[in-house]
Amino acid sequence: MQHLISLEEAIDMTSRYQAEIPAGMVNSERFNKESVLALLSQPGCVSMRIYYGKQKNDTIHAILVGVDESGADMVQTSNFILEEGDRCPPNCPIPPSPLNS
Repeated sequence: MQHLISLEEAIDMTSRYQAEIPAGMVNSERFNKESVLALLSQPGCVSMRIYYGKQKNDTIHAILVGVDESGADMVQTSNFILEEGDRCPPNCPIPPSPLNS
């Protein structure tokens, strides 16, 4: 399966990031299944791309867009864009995850 890594690799990467977290960034954002499946179920969507953007109040968020088979963002054919996932902190996994040390 493409993009698959081990838990150990994920822990190593997230620990390194969290040790030197850039100002304004969070450990993670959670998006609900219904929203992600709706994004991926758009006609012609074969994957998704994650951008990072900054709101006017300087809060940084992930922005998810569908991608077509040519690799283009589906912003011309769809206005289905996800943003404002549940940020960690403050909405971190309970019980704590090994990816959020």
